[in-house]
Amino acid sequence: MSPTQTTRLPVDLGELRCLSPIHGGFGGGRGRPIDRDYIESFLARHAADVQGRVLKVAASDYTHRFGGNRVHAAPLLHVDPAHPGATWTADLADDAALPTSHFDAFICTQTLRYIFDLPRAVATVHRILEPGGVLLLTVPGISQINPYDRARWGEHWRFTPQSVQRLLGGTFGEGAAEVLAHFNVLADIGFLHELACEDLDVAELDHTDDRYPMLITARVQKSAD
Repeated sequence: MSPTQTTRLPVDLGELRCLSPIHGGFGGGRGRPIDRDYIESFLARHAADVQGRVLKVAASDYTHRFGGNRVHAAPLLHVDPAHPGATWTADLADDAALPTSHFDAFICTQTLRYIFDLPRAVATVHRILEPGGVLLLTVPGISQINPYDRARWGEHWRFTPQSVQRLLGGTFGEGAAEVLAHFNVLADIGFLHELACEDLDVAELDHTDDRYPMLITARVQKSAD
C-alpha cells in the first residue's frame, strides 16, 4: 500500500443516516434535553452563588430550584413587555431600564446567542451586578438553530471557550471568568438529532472532548472594589 492510500472501513450509520433529526423539540419529548443536563449540573455546582436578588431571563424556575431560601427576590427580565411575569422589560444591549449595582446574581442561560451587540450586553451585566455579584452564564457552541427564536429575536452567535473568555475578560478583567466546555462528539450528535439524556449512558454524557464544545459555561464575579 502506498503512503497516500488509506483503508476505508465500512460504517453502519443506521438510524443516523437521515436528513432530518431523529426526534424534535430538542429532545424534550423523549426525556431531558442533553444540553439541560449540563446546564443544570453547572448551576448545581454554583448553587451557593444563587442568593439575594437574583435576576433571570424569562422564568424563575432555576432561581428557586438552585437558590431556595437564600433568594430574597427573583425578578424576571424579558425583551417582550407582554411576557408573563416580567419584572423588567429591557434588552441587555439597550440597558437604560435596568438599575445599576442592584443584583447579587444573574442567571443567564442560552440568551446571549440572541443579542447581536455582545460587548454592550456584557457591559450591562457588569453594571447591574452588585460589587461581588456573580454572573452564571451558559451559551451554545455546536447547536441547531431554534426557528421560533430566530423569527422573533434573531439567532446571531455560536461560541467557543476562547471567545467567551475574551468577551467576559474585556469587561470583568482578564482571567476573571471560570470558563468550561462540555460535550463530546457522541453527545453532540445526539443533541443535533434532538435525542435526550436517557438515550445515552452516564459515561457517554460525562466524557468531555474540547474539540466538540456544544455548551460553554462561565462563572464570573464582579470585583468587590
